[in-house]
Amino acid sequence: MSEKPPRIQDVARAAGVSTATVSRALSNPDLLTKPTREAVFEAVRSTGYRVNRAARNLRKKSANAILVLVPNLGNPFFSKILEGISEGFSDSDFSVLITDANHLPEHDRRLTDYFLDGRIDGMISLDGNLTTTDMTEFARENVGDRIVFACEWVQDAPMPSVRSDNYKGAQIAIQHLYELGHRRIAHVTGPADNRLTHVRREGMLAERQRLGLPQRPDWIIRGDFSLRSGREAAQRIVAMQDRPSAVFCASDEVAFGLIAGLNAAGLRVPEDISVVGFDDIDQAEHYVPALTTIRQDRIGLGRSAARLLLEQMTNAHNAPAAEVELLDVTLIARESTAPLSSRAD
Repeated sequence: MSEKPPRIQDVARAAGVSTATVSRALSNPDLLTKPTREAVFEAVRSTGYRVNRAARNLRKKSANAILVLVPNLGNPFFSKILEGISEGFSDSDFSVLITDANHLPEHDRRLTDYFLDGRIDGMISLDGNLTTTDMTEFARENVGDRIVFACEWVQDAPMPSVRSDNYKGAQIAIQHLYELGHRRIAHVTGPADNRLTHVRREGMLAERQRLGLPQRPDWIIRGDFSLRSGREAAQRIVAMQDRPSAVFCASDEVAFGLIAGLNAAGLRVPEDISVVGFDDIDQAEHYVPALTTIRQDRIGLGRSAARLLLEQMTNAHNAPAAEVELLDVTLIARESTAPLSSRAD
């Protein structure tokens, strides 16, 4: 017959304390003195005792899990943010669950059910497309103080968020091209309903106005953060009689598609047209030509989001409800931009 696994009573006997003290040491060790904590932890090690987390979760009504809602898991941009989130929870008791918002089954569309069914304790949303209905349900079910937005956000949502300084990043991109001599600068946007699209576009327009650059509506081309939209933008630029000499793209993926489309049409980057992206995903450094881009601290975004959520869940009554943490961005100059040549006007 196999030996019975050690019980909490065995740990208490080995440590010379009560079972209540053992339970307290495992759930709230800061409530005990250092010698008592050390005695209990040594007894746990010597007996080989393992906490029954499932039973403890039922008693605490806690899942010890958080959900990360990603708008598109196929987009390589999110990988470093997820890495940062995982690092942020590595020293906690929480497991990190990841789901693609685009592929949520119909019966899981009500995100509050994740909380109410006890599947998660908190959520980090990288998806800025949550609806007013979602926000209303979060408020009605009193789960809003366990939600944090990262990278993207819902405007006016009463939840904390951490994001890059997208406005400043767009300004830096235009400044870089201006300093290289470019005055005829086009912009390929992100999707129309995305907050990042609007903020980057606003930063781009404000910097153009500050520098006295021409405001050309035909040089603002709608994209959607995809390779395909970059190639489509290239087709439009190639067809223009009055072409820009440089293009600022709202994401690196758009920039990759744009460069591929320009190359296919016989236009060289950066000799004929300079291109700047946004994000600095891993492929940017290895693309041909290596992409000049605005770098976001994606691991930092993930770590900060994890910290904010932990603060919300452990100190919900005192944590600021709508705190916005803005992370700095930097220009990474590579081979896709160059000084204006006589050929490019």
